[in-house]
Amino acid sequence: MRVIDLLENGMARVPGRPCVIDDETSLTHAEVLVLSHRIANGLHAAGLRRGARVALYSPNVALALVAMIGLLRAGAVWLPVQTRNPLRENIEFLVENECEFVFFHSSVAADAATLRDQVPSLKGMVCFDAPAQGAPAFDAWVERFETRFPDDLHGAEDIAWIKGTGGTTGRPKSVMICHRNAEALFANFNLCMPLPEPHVNLAAVPVTHGAGNIALSVLFSGGTTVLLDRADPLRIFAAIEKYRITTMFLPPTVIYNLLATPGVRARDFSSLRYFIYAAAPMSAQKLAEAFEVFGPVMTQAWGQTEAPLICTFMGPADYDAADPEVRQQRLKSCGRPSPLTRVEVMDDDGNLLPPHQNGELVVRGNLVMKGYYLRPEENEAVTRFGWHHTGDVGYRDEQGFFYIVDRKKDMIISGGFNIYPSEIEQVLWRHPAVLDCAVVGVPDAKWGEAVKAVVEFKPGQAASEEELKEHCRSALGGLKTPKSIESWDSLPRSSVGKVLKREIRERYWKDQERRV
Repeated sequence: MRVIDLLENGMARVPGRPCVIDDETSLTHAEVLVLSHRIANGLHAAGLRRGARVALYSPNVALALVAMIGLLRAGAVWLPVQTRNPLRENIEFLVENECEFVFFHSSVAADAATLRDQVPSLKGMVCFDAPAQGAPAFDAWVERFETRFPDDLHGAEDIAWIKGTGGTTGRPKSVMICHRNAEALFANFNLCMPLPEPHVNLAAVPVTHGAGNIALSVLFSGGTTVLLDRADPLRIFAAIEKYRITTMFLPPTVIYNLLATPGVRARDFSSLRYFIYAAAPMSAQKLAEAFEVFGPVMTQAWGQTEAPLICTFMGPADYDAADPEVRQQRLKSCGRPSPLTRVEVMDDDGNLLPPHQNGELVVRGNLVMKGYYLRPEENEAVTRFGWHHTGDVGYRDEQGFFYIVDRKKDMIISGGFNIYPSEIEQVLWRHPAVLDCAVVGVPDAKWGEAVKAVVEFKPGQAASEEELKEHCRSALGGLKTPKSIESWDSLPRSSVGKVLKREIRERYWKDQERRV
């Protein structure tokens, strides 16, 4: 089925129930459905047809979720854009995908003006909350169009959304998720996390990431999504209490902030049923503390952009075990395969491995992406032996619980965000004093992993750590700037001169049980 059919079935069951809420706006399911027809007609009036790419460039606001539903009704492809990315990176993503229309928020109006000049395929722009240069305000724009959009002919194999994920060149790869993939996502979510009443979901982190997958999965069941524009602990606590939140997703680093907030144990979390953590491994000690504070609601989902959100699932009941040692071990597990996904452990020769042998986690099923856009060689590599290769290394136990212990890829996950070392290394190499460098992830109590750079200076030259950080910050922004930079006399290299990152990582991870 098409995503819009799946969403409309759920939303039509509860037309008077709130659909989406932010600080300024509350819209019912019936109101959102009407707006989705108007938006689809507006996109067609702008010359867009089935398969056209439409970007949402905005912090978390209600109208962004509404626009997402409208563009899906039009048979268009959703391009989520992370406003925290460097503008250059976002432009490259939109140009590669031939974006034709952008909905944006006034807080990023300056970036939107640059997009207008540098994305040649653009046919129109609309600003959610105010008129902007070359873009009408959403309310005035949408009122011009009819409230009924004719059924579009797009089908299950057409693309529903394309999300960017970094690559070895630093440019994002474009992951194509089709309507069939989305159907598997929604089904997995609601099979794993059923509720007798519809979910009331809190999206406090950007819907460009996993929070967007969850918001759509909740709408599929007729639920409500409450949006916050930032993950402020006190605002999160207040929203849980005010809206009786049942379901929310946060990366571990934000959960650590919640646990450290004064007064957290005095707040009312009784409405919570599923507190989902994902996007990065979580400290077993902090997870145990979260159970104490939030109750028996902690829930883990392991997936990736290429196989969204729920390849494996660890529900609240999965942590229970009579044996204390088993219970402690389960705190380190990412769960068992979700109902519509097969997960195995594979060696480098394509053999599936028995329990307690480490190998690469591979997956199969309708959840797995249609492929990378314009990346035939990478598509071939990631589907070796008929399985999708995740790049994560781990094992399973006799009960079928999976454990991730390392990564084959160089990617760093810091605070739930994917950071690719090659992009940072390219910047460091441009510094006049740097001969060579390597960027790795190192253990960090708050972020899970922190970005660390090790540099080798040219003979007779040097630079301070702060100077190198500022050099990176000016090109990359704060998120990708290394948290620490060390200088070594020489970097470890192979016989052919390649820097051996594994040896560098080993120095910082050797006493850690997990290597992620």
